[in-house]
Amino acid sequence: MTSETKSTSAFVSNQRVLWASLAGTSIEFYDFYIYATAASLVFGPLFFPSTSPSAQLMSAYATFSLAFVARPLGAIVFGHFGDRIGRKSTLVASLLLMGVSTVAIAFLPTFETAGWLAPFALCVLRFGQGFGLGGEWGGAALLAVENAPAGYRGRFGMVPQLGAPIGFIFANGLFLVLGLVLTQQQYIAWGWRLPFMASAVLVAMGLWIRLKLTETPAFAAALAEAPPPKVPLADVLREYPREVIGGVFGVVATFAIFYITTAFALGYGTTTLGYPRETFLAVQLGSILFMAFGILLSGALSDRFDERRVLMFACGGAALIGFLLAPMMGSGSLAMTGVFLSGALVFMGMTYGPLGAWLPGLFPARVRYTGASIAFNVGGILGGALTPIVAQALATNGGLVNVGYYLSATGLISFIALLALKRRSA
Repeated sequence: MTSETKSTSAFVSNQRVLWASLAGTSIEFYDFYIYATAASLVFGPLFFPSTSPSAQLMSAYATFSLAFVARPLGAIVFGHFGDRIGRKSTLVASLLLMGVSTVAIAFLPTFETAGWLAPFALCVLRFGQGFGLGGEWGGAALLAVENAPAGYRGRFGMVPQLGAPIGFIFANGLFLVLGLVLTQQQYIAWGWRLPFMASAVLVAMGLWIRLKLTETPAFAAALAEAPPPKVPLADVLREYPREVIGGVFGVVATFAIFYITTAFALGYGTTTLGYPRETFLAVQLGSILFMAFGILLSGALSDRFDERRVLMFACGGAALIGFLLAPMMGSGSLAMTGVFLSGALVFMGMTYGPLGAWLPGLFPARVRYTGASIAFNVGGILGGALTPIVAQALATNGGLVNVGYYLSATGLISFIALLALKRRSA
């Protein structure tokens, strides 16, 4: 085989890998975000007894948070098999579980029809979503990073991260279109179910792409060097506790920024602030493009400097922008609210983009799937699971200024964690 043929083959292989990692995370995050959007807009009155709108919204956010509890469990299970039998089959299984759970939500009865069975079934399927996503992110990041050529770790690692804004745009975009073409009665009766049904088509496409993959070079090399660990979780906790703890707190700001600017902002903006639902969704769709810009920028900067420095800069920016939340979102101007969301999501993208390379780099290949997945998903509990609930409670009892302080505190926490950690392995 000539050097030109080898180069062409490597290019095609890299393209396939990047498409597979991006397609999978886009679908997974689409599934995750349509739930967040539906929880903010319709799940409260549909699945919970009639009380105050605020109480219904809090109940819907509680089911939203359930997935974050499931994510570390999914990280342990999928990480175990990802480090023992390989990245490919594990990624196929995680995508399938997430897709089945999402599509099933479309066919749930409401509380009016089935009583308490309805929210119970909703919680079970939300748990399934979280369990699947717990194995998805780590595998997709490893798929990209472990195939990256020298000097391209940051740029390859940020590709699966782009699945977050792409999934968000598809999710909220579909809800926006439905809100424009359906009456309110149609939207509540059956329209909200359509985005969940659409997941079936997306999952089928993602599975088709992923089934064509081969194992990563890093995993193959690790197997050639030694047998896989019998219990990867035990090895991670015994040998790399510092990396796990630092990784957990290093991602807290990422989750907090995102769910304050999306789930909380949508619920607060369409209830307390009184903005029309479709108008606010359109503003968020525009703002999410700035998140994509932040991811792309941080990927390039990570290869020029390193992931940790870029993350520290972004977390410092997040700590500062928290002080602008109250004056801008509380200004009464939708334009000012949009500017704040856009600015905050730039920093969110810059805290998110480098994680695909930084977290896997904390662990050796033999336990990398487990270590990176646990750190990412436990950090999701601390930074994301309770954030919409806490932010709603803070806004209700003390105003938006307290939500801003909360955002700043998470940025500072992640900055300190990053300051204390350096990447151990390449």
